[in-house]
Amino acid sequence: MTVRRDFQESARCRSDLVIGREELFAGARGQLSSGGSVLLHGPAGIGKSTVLRALAEEYGATARTVLRCSATESESHLPFLALADLLGLVLDEVSPRLPAAQRTALESALTGRGESSLQRDGLALRLAVLSALRALAADGPVLVVADDLQWLDPASAELLGFAARRLEGTPVQLLCAVRTEGQESQEYDRQLRACPPGTLAVRLGPLTRAQVAQLLDHRGHGGLPRSTVREIHRTSGGNPLFALELGRALADSPTPPRPGEPLPVPTSLRALVLSRLDMLSVEARRTLLVASAGARPTPALLHAAGRENAEAECAQAAELGLLATGPDAPAVRFAHPLISAALYAEAPAHERRAAHAALSTAASDPIERARHLALATTGTDPVVAARLAEAAALARDRGAPSVAAQLGLLAARHTPADGGPGPEERRLAAAEDAITAGEVDLARDIAREVLTRASVPAHRVRAWIIVIDTAGHTMAEVDAVFPQALADAGDDPRLLALVHYQLAWRALIVEGDFTEARQAAAHAAELAARGQDRRTELLALAFQAQTETLMGHPEAPRTIKRALREPQDPRVACHHNGAGSARFRWLVMGDQLAEARTTVTALLREVRRRGSVESEVHFLRGLAETELRAGHCGRALDLARDSLRLARDSGIGETASAMLTSLAEASGGDVDRALALAREAVQHAEEDGDQMYLSRALGALGYAQLVAGDPAGTVRSLRRVRSLELGLGITDPARGRWQGDLAEALVRTGEVAEAQDVIDVSREHALRLGRESVLAVLDRSEALVRAARGDREAAVAQLTSAQDRLGKLGYGLEEARAAFALARLRGRGPGAAAFDEAARMFRRCRALPWLRQVEDALAAPGPEPVPDRPEAPAALEVLAAMERQVAALVMEGATNREIAARLFISVKTVEATLTRVYRKLGIRSRVDIVRLAAARRAR
Repeated sequence: MTVRRDFQESARCRSDLVIGREELFAGARGQLSSGGSVLLHGPAGIGKSTVLRALAEEYGATARTVLRCSATESESHLPFLALADLLGLVLDEVSPRLPAAQRTALESALTGRGESSLQRDGLALRLAVLSALRALAADGPVLVVADDLQWLDPASAELLGFAARRLEGTPVQLLCAVRTEGQESQEYDRQLRACPPGTLAVRLGPLTRAQVAQLLDHRGHGGLPRSTVREIHRTSGGNPLFALELGRALADSPTPPRPGEPLPVPTSLRALVLSRLDMLSVEARRTLLVASAGARPTPALLHAAGRENAEAECAQAAELGLLATGPDAPAVRFAHPLISAALYAEAPAHERRAAHAALSTAASDPIERARHLALATTGTDPVVAARLAEAAALARDRGAPSVAAQLGLLAARHTPADGGPGPEERRLAAAEDAITAGEVDLARDIAREVLTRASVPAHRVRAWIIVIDTAGHTMAEVDAVFPQALADAGDDPRLLALVHYQLAWRALIVEGDFTEARQAAAHAAELAARGQDRRTELLALAFQAQTETLMGHPEAPRTIKRALREPQDPRVACHHNGAGSARFRWLVMGDQLAEARTTVTALLREVRRRGSVESEVHFLRGLAETELRAGHCGRALDLARDSLRLARDSGIGETASAMLTSLAEASGGDVDRALALAREAVQHAEEDGDQMYLSRALGALGYAQLVAGDPAGTVRSLRRVRSLELGLGITDPARGRWQGDLAEALVRTGEVAEAQDVIDVSREHALRLGRESVLAVLDRSEALVRAARGDREAAVAQLTSAQDRLGKLGYGLEEARAAFALARLRGRGPGAAAFDEAARMFRRCRALPWLRQVEDALAAPGPEPVPDRPEAPAALEVLAAMERQVAALVMEGATNREIAARLFISVKTVEATLTRVYRKLGIRSRVDIVRLAAARRAR
């Protein structure tokens, strides 16, 4: 595929290239920083020039001389043209430094005077280029930037390669780009051999769908529906140039493509991919049109659609590079998805309809037959509409809600206005399928379109509910919808139940009021029961149960049982807001990890079968949380990352997935990544006004800060969580499990009294609710408080007990943390075996950040543990317990950092404590403490 240079993507700004290119950009940067050379390669339009120019801009500033050339296909026949681009501007500088024969040969080649050629002046010219580069390098680093190496004239390519292979040991670096696709891929090996030894070859591949969406948004096309972005990604094959051209065409188009139709392909891209179509016979072109209209074309399908010579015509197209050939035959596969889209867009409308009409009888799948029938039909037709509605139901049952939504929209378009069911009812069903598929923007657009026409109250309320649903956690933005929905509902209990169920969510998300949310959910359940709407009743009961669970309300178990009673609705049973989800949450909070894992795994399997994206994101998080609690940090991290990728791809649950992934990263991955994700989650929750998830995000941030060695940051974050949960009415400490981390951080910052208060308040609620794992973690934290107050014997006993209980409950990571705390309390002498045991536990959990803390504790120099003393020297008796401990360690020669590690406090806390010691004892330095103690012993 040939791309004209005027369509190649420009390096308009740095942020373009790092979209999907972060890792390869970092690799290229490292290679250039170390003095090496880089060769970028990949297909046309993939962004090589963008990356090349950005790297050249960044590293050109460090070079004394930058030599550039950018070849074009039309000029590739002109000898020495690229060489003239590279050395023309420095010829006067280097000529006097070359031997006469080399100078003459080089000047003749670059200026065109004389008849220089590689055949006649071969050695002199080769040595001249090498000598010129060495002369420039003698004055400072040289960067040679060459784009589109495949179009370099052969003479320049030969000379540049000769010099490059002999530049080792000189500060000359090459930064080049070459196109590699089809037969041109063979050129890549030749170009790499022409580069300096050790050149890093970096291949640029296609962007993912999320990266294409990010690129489109950056270039001003961010308002496109996700279903459209998905089609842009498919049609472009992830090629950024093609994706941008398709995005521009859609932005300029007055009407979007109809459901089931391919994207409009702009003239610019059609010209790029269809230049070879004129070489096809008329019949072969018609065969390819039928193939482009089919979902999974095969020669057998083409035969059934009336293309009798399909094999021969496909072979002709393959010879021209329009179809791909490979081991996956007998499938008919286009060399690039854009060829299929451009071919379809180029065909007249009547030819497209004829192709779909042929496929409507040839296709074996009923869903495909219905889709082709719709695209072959104009105007309304109740028979066609009914077949499409049946196909939508079949797609829904197969777990393809996105396909069901597209078929539902086609059904609505072909449904007569006086039909039953009517077009609006079919549009609303399509919108609900779109929500299931995670295409919330498409669902919202459909619902708002219905509201402009619908007059039936049931249709209007249903459309309002879709608008509210698609707002997600930004529910505050649709506040004005609720009064309108209530007005349209009138006194119909079924419709009122739908609205009050959403009001329950609003109370929780917008107001942060668990009591009001619980009451609204209970009222919605009553209305739904009165209106015999079992689905809404079950959803409302499940929501009420989850709210009561988080509140620590005594009615929670009974409400869960009510939500699980028969008859059940299969759509609710596996819904992320259904009774199964409520039961899973109850199991996790009640320390029943094995049963929780079994429950959420079954739920995840079912929602994947149904194609419910939002529920899949939710249950991936649930399974990741369960594995994290069990101490399977590696598995939890993989699941959390999967959840985050899916959330970002669909735009659903991003805040919650970022929060959970932060917890997993801090436990088993990258702590810096954990901090970044937690801060992202906090920012999004604050922007959305979501108090519930703000407290969860702050909890994740506090934990990441603790693992990162920032106890003061942990205290700031978790104090906010404590205040938020108090305001929300959340009393169950198993909800966020942040209390032990806050107490530990408070001990480290020297605020022992507040740490004990956090433990006492949390223990009261944990005892009331029977949260055994929370009680064990609180005991671990209280042991640190006791150690800070000087009661080491009690601290050791409490830590030992906490570790044993956490192990029996199956909380592997918390058990390992208790073992680590015990090892630090005992010290490296008699506690060396304890450190080994803690390391073994963290290794078993794959808790890499915690394992590094053990290794750091073992590697850091420090004093032997402080022996128990019956009493402190009399001179120190005026000091508080913490002050005496710090002073005692100073007497043994410990540094402030060693004291901080020994006592689980920060260095700043040690410094502040010493200041108080100096003031109380009337001394000025650490030396004075030692002198006081020595004088006391001398007496």
